[in-house]
Amino acid sequence: MSEKKGFFKRLAQGLSKTRDNIASSFDSIFSGFSGIDEDFYEELEEILIMSDMGIDTTMNIIEDLKKKVKENKIKEPEECRQLLIDSIKDQMRLDDSAYDFIDKKSVVLVIGVNGVGKTTSVGKLAASLKGQGKKVLLAAADTFRAGAIEQLKEWSNRAGVDIISQAEGADPAAVVYDAVAAAKEAIEQSGLDMTKEDPFRVGCSVGSGIGSMQVVEKSCEILNTKGPGRLNPLMIPLLISNMASGNVSIQFGLRGKNINVVTACATGTHSIGEAYRTIQCSDADVMVAGGTEAAITPTGFGGFAALTALTSSTDPERCSIPFDKERSGFVMGEGAGVVVLEELQHAKARGAKILGEVVGYGATGDAYHITSPAEDGSGAAKAMEWAVKEAGISTDDVWYVNAHGTSTHHNDLFETIAIKKTFGEHAKEMKINSTKSITGHLLGAAGAVEVITCVKELQEGLIHQTVGYKVPDEQCDLDYVGNGNVKMDIKYALTNSLGFGGHNASLLIKKYED
Repeated sequence: MSEKKGFFKRLAQGLSKTRDNIASSFDSIFSGFSGIDEDFYEELEEILIMSDMGIDTTMNIIEDLKKKVKENKIKEPEECRQLLIDSIKDQMRLDDSAYDFIDKKSVVLVIGVNGVGKTTSVGKLAASLKGQGKKVLLAAADTFRAGAIEQLKEWSNRAGVDIISQAEGADPAAVVYDAVAAAKEAIEQSGLDMTKEDPFRVGCSVGSGIGSMQVVEKSCEILNTKGPGRLNPLMIPLLISNMASGNVSIQFGLRGKNINVVTACATGTHSIGEAYRTIQCSDADVMVAGGTEAAITPTGFGGFAALTALTSSTDPERCSIPFDKERSGFVMGEGAGVVVLEELQHAKARGAKILGEVVGYGATGDAYHITSPAEDGSGAAKAMEWAVKEAGISTDDVWYVNAHGTSTHHNDLFETIAIKKTFGEHAKEMKINSTKSITGHLLGAAGAVEVITCVKELQEGLIHQTVGYKVPDEQCDLDYVGNGNVKMDIKYALTNSLGFGGHNASLLIKKYED
């Protein structure tokens, strides 16, 4: 039957190894049935879609159904339908309300990669529910493919329903979506036309310090309440941190070097630094680089609180106050920062608007402690020294440092020591600020956002205030720009990132002069 074959194809799309087993199992189940038509198969499809099962669980349910049909000598489609629902409930530990929409005011239909239209079972279900006055939303189980969002919009139009938005709840893939959104803005602003580029010469280096905490939390809840058979088959791809870089590559067709740096709070800076090195080594002409993070979740927040890394202040004006004597910890932020790095002559040849230059990169390790920077500041100092040295300039030529400045006691003190170790007496003449006083701490995205901040400051001739700074600390005795923005024509900006585990990274950004 053509309708049966169509159903099998939709059910087993992408599961070529199990397709024959599924088909033969259903053939043996329905061989003696009468009155089976297309509606019956669509009804079974509807039930299986709503159950959202993995491969192993699907096969277990089919085998269970086959056994019950044989034992009970069932020949009627309706009885078989009910047995299928019962089998799913047994496997998934669902109650009767799982397939009952009577008391629900809104329904979210999660679909697979094959799509939905008004003529499919999900489309018919959506139409039926809308006819009952219910709000129907459509969400995709797999958005991690090129053009997936656009396809989801097309399906929603065909089915006549709305797409679920991030406003409906926490997005388990926010760490990826933020990266893709930031990359889109960066690529568009750069004017990079991938149809005119060799895709194997355009790479990607977008990192995340943690990955998706949302997926971890949700998966643990499912594991504890429903068992391992109910876990999302895409759980691992959803949570691992390299999917930010992977999906930026997929969305924009970047087929060159595709890497993911994970160095906690130094991730964004390392990601841009390693992209810079990639271009220097002639492994790419262009690199899309940066960091992303979305870790404001119960466990993310609770974990940092247990570490006593978060501020204890309840005054919003005195929460994120880097280098202030009354600092008590950082405020968590989230988001993404992405830049387009390009070999200079390549950028000039295509007429790109160049915003700034990366002229130095230093990266070191403290080999000291899992959370605290080295107390003598030697690791961070050496990273700054190497970044300045690579640019071929003197430390006296640098007048501004965008510090890591987290508002924790240890970081701000030891970073101050590191700056003085690198710049000597000149450090007291320099301007030091912390963007985290404005954005909070974006963890793996922080360094990338701060690189962008440096570029804008160089362009505008303005160094932003360290917001909230009021009470000087005798041990943090440099100029932290605490009394408002400073207009200053600067040629270089040095930005630091220090990550748990002793990861130090510094980038020297130069004002672009044609």
